[in-house]
Amino acid sequence: MSMYPRNFTAALIAGGKSMRMGRDKAALLIGGRPLWQRQIATLRALAPAQLLVSGPLDGPWAVSGEEIVPDAIADAGPLAGLSAVLERMQSERVLTLAVDLPAMTTEFLISLLEACAPGSGVVPVLDGRFEPLAAVYPHSMREIVDHAVDHRDLSLRSVVRVGLEAGHLEIFPVPESARPLFRNLNTPVDLEDLRVRQ
Repeated sequence: MSMYPRNFTAALIAGGKSMRMGRDKAALLIGGRPLWQRQIATLRALAPAQLLVSGPLDGPWAVSGEEIVPDAIADAGPLAGLSAVLERMQSERVLTLAVDLPAMTTEFLISLLEACAPGSGVVPVLDGRFEPLAAVYPHSMREIVDHAVDHRDLSLRSVVRVGLEAGHLEIFPVPESARPLFRNLNTPVDLEDLRVRQ
């Protein structure tokens, strides 16, 4: 039986502009359901103490019944979403999930939670690259994230690097079997590939 800590916040990061897709990624139908609904269901299955949606208040998730956290700074990318979530969270750590990772599973997210040492979080690494939008961040990352947003240094991977150096985060190597979980939807070609695989 899994023994991952239940006192955590889960956050769907859904505020992107979807420019390369040409339409709102969150509303794409995957398996007959809008992508945002699938992702919220994945997070709900973890039974978090708190569930947040990072995105516009008038997004399609407005009907979800979950607490919506808009970005404090417009057009600042996912880092602004993470900043807003870290401010609103009521737990020691927050597990984030991007809306455009449709293959992500509850089981893998549980493995991230189980890997967290007290007071720290984990960031998956695949092919030498951080995967910062399916990760766990401790509340202690707030100062680092806010500093980056204030200085318009909006690279989430750069923030992760600082968090690792400061001891707030640890690396979580992604096993080869979990590689498909990190296929994200950025373009119409990505969407077609996903539908072919289903």
